[in-house]
Amino acid sequence: MTITIYHNNRCGKSRDTLALLKEKGIEPAIVAYLDTPPDAATLRGLLQKLGLADARALIRKGEAEYKELNLADPALSQDALIDAMVANPKLIERPIVVNGNRAALGRPPENVLTIL
Repeated sequence: MTITIYHNNRCGKSRDTLALLKEKGIEPAIVAYLDTPPDAATLRGLLQKLGLADARALIRKGEAEYKELNLADPALSQDALIDAMVANPKLIERPIVVNGNRAALGRPPENVLTIL
């Protein structure tokens, strides 16, 4: 089975998670999600695999776009939050490692060991 990492090479946690996978002898498929953002269906699938019911849990709240788009508004629907991540992939928390029907967020990198 192919293991996939949604990766941002400029992110230390993402680089550390990739290094950890390689230390375990795993050469994952790398999705440079800032260059090739996931679509809404893919994000919904990732949320499900991560066991997250709220898309807000996958949004980076420290990004300028979070404030500019008023994503803290509790009235926003899940679809609106997902659409914001599709349009602004920088908002997606990283790294995400997927193994079959399970996924883990590499914060800290050791979290991904639970799905290997």
